[in-house]
Amino acid sequence: MSLLVPESDLPEDLSTPEVVEAAYSTDLEAMAADLGRSLPVLVECDKDLVPFVFMSVRSRLRQRELQCLFLDGRPREGEENPMNPGFMGTMLAQLRNAVRGSIEQKVVVLPHLDLLVTSSGGLTAEAREVIPLLYENPELVWLGFKDPSFPLPAVIENLFPHRYSLLGIPRDRLPRLVTRHEARKFGQDFNPWALYKYVSGMNAARLRRLLETVEGEDYPADPAPAYAQIRAATSGGQLEVPNVDLETQVGGYTKVKQRLRSEILDVLQRKDEQSDPAEIARLEELIPRGMIFWGPPGTGKTLFAKAMATAIGAAITIVSGPELKSRWVGESEENLRQIFHRARQSAPSIIVFDELDSFAAARGTYTGSGVEHSMVNQLLTEMDGFHSEELVFVVGTTNFVEVLDPALLRPGRFEFHLHVPYPAADDRRAILAIYNEKMGLGMTEDTLDYTVKRTSLPVEGQAAGTLFSGDHLNALCRALARIRLRENLTGPTEPEHVERALSEWIDRPKLTAKEERVVATHEAGHAVVSLFCEHATPIARISIQGDSAGALGFVRHEPSPHQYVLTRGECLDRVCILMGGREAELLLLDDLSVGSAHDVSMATDIARSMVEDFGMGGEKVGTLRFHRDDGRPGRHLALSNPQLEAIDEAIHDIVETERRRCANVLAEHRSLLEMLRDELLDKKVIDAKALASLVPSKQERIEEAVKSPDRERIEPGPPDGLPG
Repeated sequence: MSLLVPESDLPEDLSTPEVVEAAYSTDLEAMAADLGRSLPVLVECDKDLVPFVFMSVRSRLRQRELQCLFLDGRPREGEENPMNPGFMGTMLAQLRNAVRGSIEQKVVVLPHLDLLVTSSGGLTAEAREVIPLLYENPELVWLGFKDPSFPLPAVIENLFPHRYSLLGIPRDRLPRLVTRHEARKFGQDFNPWALYKYVSGMNAARLRRLLETVEGEDYPADPAPAYAQIRAATSGGQLEVPNVDLETQVGGYTKVKQRLRSEILDVLQRKDEQSDPAEIARLEELIPRGMIFWGPPGTGKTLFAKAMATAIGAAITIVSGPELKSRWVGESEENLRQIFHRARQSAPSIIVFDELDSFAAARGTYTGSGVEHSMVNQLLTEMDGFHSEELVFVVGTTNFVEVLDPALLRPGRFEFHLHVPYPAADDRRAILAIYNEKMGLGMTEDTLDYTVKRTSLPVEGQAAGTLFSGDHLNALCRALARIRLRENLTGPTEPEHVERALSEWIDRPKLTAKEERVVATHEAGHAVVSLFCEHATPIARISIQGDSAGALGFVRHEPSPHQYVLTRGECLDRVCILMGGREAELLLLDDLSVGSAHDVSMATDIARSMVEDFGMGGEKVGTLRFHRDDGRPGRHLALSNPQLEAIDEAIHDIVETERRRCANVLAEHRSLLEMLRDELLDKKVIDAKALASLVPSKQERIEEAVKSPDRERIEPGPPDGLPG
């Protein structure tokens, strides 16, 4: 079966009533049948469709010898009231006359039920008078029309046992709604399925008006301009039609792009290439309509949604989760209804809920007014109402996927989960290359290499563990552009410019010469000990500038290549390195600062975990786990005093043994310690390349950090480097 429709099979001419009849004939016939059996009917449709639906139903009811009374609030002949009660007053008077003056069965049409409710779904003052009238005369049969943008209270909806929804256009009816002249604007062979992609959310009356306005030559070689006119009209000026190319304007993230293409974009493309309706319907069932894009802030989750919209020619609306909330009852749910209604009318479209977790956290965990519970229910209702042939997608972006309501994450709703992590080295290089060209920065390959390497470390001056995201790289490149503009630079951007852009304006603590000497000694101690610990990762950067949040100095290590396995040797080396700052102060200054407090605390915690959690306490305590997991107060299970003493002794032995090992390393390499301290006092910062030249005996080990621009970074959470 071909999707193409011969021109001879299309109607020569169509009026709006004929189009409405052709689009909804099955539903119109069912409505008339229900009304003929004295069953009230509620029709959900757009306002501009109401008159035509009424005319079609009325013509059918006349064949059944049923009269219709259309109460639209306009004064009829002989009903003029000198008091001028207004629209609602006139409609109420008409309704009152119909209910209390009628003794014969007739169909009363209520085209403006939405005027009886407030925007939050409550009842207006007029509605309180109308509702008793609706239930007063059993001889009347009601035909009500509901605007999809407004909810109806249960007391009104309960009046209508039979309900019909005329939202959008049935795909199989579209060939009957296009004239021959209009079809010629879309090429030699008319494919209604291709047109349906852009008009699925329109009603038949609006489609008729739109098709009459399409301009262009007949049988064009490229029908794209005609489809562009349709796309511009259906977006309505309220939704953005983005232009973000997934390959050229989104840097790096090869794996993320590959998954998005293979799971979504390729399936949609294959659907568009099919000529068998059954195969198209099968493919449509495979496409997830709800998606979660999750990952740290600033990694480009919304940008990926825009790139997806560009690839499928979809309009996009980006909604901030907190902006949806309202203090008025029902208004938050109404905001959601309006968003989905506009998106369906503008299909193909993508709704992006930014910060989805702000209102869609697991139900039962709310601490606010509880409006979030209703919003989640409304969101689920709207998503469950999608038809498989509608190209409307919902994307939720979040930094905290673990807190989302499980009902949202099940298959059939937000079933496609796309992780957008912090960019790795290759990703950062690709992102920097895009900004380099876009902003005209003139970064050389050496500068790019340095920047990629430099941004493998956490962002200085921000919360510990904050890694460089796409937004951070954008901010870095804009800072470079400002430096070039401020200093009128025309040559290439050098690594020193990058360093200035990263750290020039960080608010650093002002240390005295004595304080600086203590900090330099402390950090040099950490660095020297780590050079002689087998399991320590290479040093990436040593600083005494106070450019790491909450620290006067630091030794930053490369992340461990082992993300999931931690050995006893690695734990012991970490304790040993943590003792390095303290023991260096004792060795060179013959005194101690309180700067070692955090190091000692971390070392104690590691040793305690080894003994109590990991069964690494030795023979005295045995291979046991002592940590309480049952949620009851207290850290330990019920233990005897001798057992508790043995645990404390094992923890003390681990820390003390590693402290002595650390002291021995520093005593043996005192000259290296002093040299590294003096270099820090002079240069303030030592990177991996400079460190390799200072310690040639460890050059091969240090060069691991120089050669490798990045290892796979672990996120979220702090970097794997040990604090100073």
